[in-house]
Amino acid sequence: MNNAFFHRLKRPLAAVFVGAITTLAFAPYQLWPLAFISPALLLILLHGQSTKRALGIGYAWGLGQFATGISWVYISIDHFGGMPKAASLFLMALLIGYLAIYPALFSWCLNRFFPNSNRTRFFLAAPALWLVFDWLRGWVMTGFPWLWLGYSQIESPLANFAPIGGVELLTLLVVVAAASIAYAALNRQWLHLLIPAVILAAGYGLKAANWVSPMPEKASKVALIQGNIAQELKWLPSQRWPTIMKYTDLTRENWDADIIIWPEAAIPAFEFEIASFLHNLDSAAKMNNSAVITGVVNQAENKQFYNSILTVGETSLGDYNYDVNARYNKHHLLPFGEFVPFESILRPLAPFFNLPMSSFSRGEFIQPNIDANGTQMAPALCYEIIFNEQVRRNITDDTDFILTLSNDAWFGRSIGPLQHMEIARMRALELGKPVIRSTNNGVTAVTDHKGNITAQIPQFETGVLRAEVVPTQGFTPYTKLGTWPLYIWVLLSLVIGWRLKD
Repeated sequence: MNNAFFHRLKRPLAAVFVGAITTLAFAPYQLWPLAFISPALLLILLHGQSTKRALGIGYAWGLGQFATGISWVYISIDHFGGMPKAASLFLMALLIGYLAIYPALFSWCLNRFFPNSNRTRFFLAAPALWLVFDWLRGWVMTGFPWLWLGYSQIESPLANFAPIGGVELLTLLVVVAAASIAYAALNRQWLHLLIPAVILAAGYGLKAANWVSPMPEKASKVALIQGNIAQELKWLPSQRWPTIMKYTDLTRENWDADIIIWPEAAIPAFEFEIASFLHNLDSAAKMNNSAVITGVVNQAENKQFYNSILTVGETSLGDYNYDVNARYNKHHLLPFGEFVPFESILRPLAPFFNLPMSSFSRGEFIQPNIDANGTQMAPALCYEIIFNEQVRRNITDDTDFILTLSNDAWFGRSIGPLQHMEIARMRALELGKPVIRSTNNGVTAVTDHKGNITAQIPQFETGVLRAEVVPTQGFTPYTKLGTWPLYIWVLLSLVIGWRLKD
């Protein structure tokens, strides 16, 4: 009986390991071929299994992927959430267990509705179902589209498909390639290995495509201030003015920049509490023909809190005036960090659901671009940069750059900030717009319109990143169409696959 039990555990245990190696495909490791190998091995492990067994194997694969891939979340919960160790571990296990549901459902559906190991299962059903459940993970309960396989390909030839169909197209191609490997291995039909080779070759060929045109005559000089403020000190009342003056002093040394950018919530105070300071900063920026962009926390008249972006100096808004409605207010809020799902139920249960700053309200999905010194920027605050459709919908005919402010000090010296930067690079490549990323302690960087990092300063140091950023004109196919053509393909694949499954 024990032998039978351990025999039944072999595939789920193998799936945990296979899921875990997926993390090595992403930043900072970027061993991108593993993104092909891991789902290929999952498809092999699912071969010939009952739907119940498939559900368990898929869940085990998800546990491996997310336990390693989002381990950085634990740092923010444990170090800065003020929770007991047991509560931190419980909440982290809950998050990993929830995210693992999606690969489990993928595996169950694949073996339930497409049980025959024919080409239909591998080349139509598997890629389509994978995309469906990734989309669900990026949408349910506001979504968590982290670790989509396409992000791992930012350094591979497949990256050149991003301007056509975004990260989801890359994910689809990765799964098609993985399915080809699995089908070839299971059926000893090695000719099918030509499919990933052709996909990679096509990616190489697309490198020569130029979807947008740089406009060097409209280049902007930017200065990104990395304050490197310790997270555990930032919100102490005694540190308010030392923090503000640190940013002010670094700004004063860089007034020759067209735009000076502070990170998310750089000002450790509500905007209405420091109106006098902001009036002075506005006047100083105007005197120097510059603009200053900063993250700030706001409270509206209805007592709702917002995580906002404020611009002073040379802007189309005129002189500084306290008006929450004239700010960019963050739309996609971080679960438990900025809002508590099912708040009325969870908050009374335990104090660890009352994390600091966990009661923010949401801004609109589409908001005006930020105007700074004649430059138009599509904003994304921290976590929002992972929502490709939101960023795409905020790109206008006049958008010059994508601007993202963040404070990844919550995640210490983990892989989280490096994965975050990888995602920001994908937005640049998809949309053909340079990304300007200003953070508290890194990764502070600027990319070109192809997602290449052109300027960067070290993490965990106080510094100023000076760069000249060149805007682009024109639109990528992805900017114009988004992913709806891709999901039409997904629907057709499932319908055709269902008809041909026997």
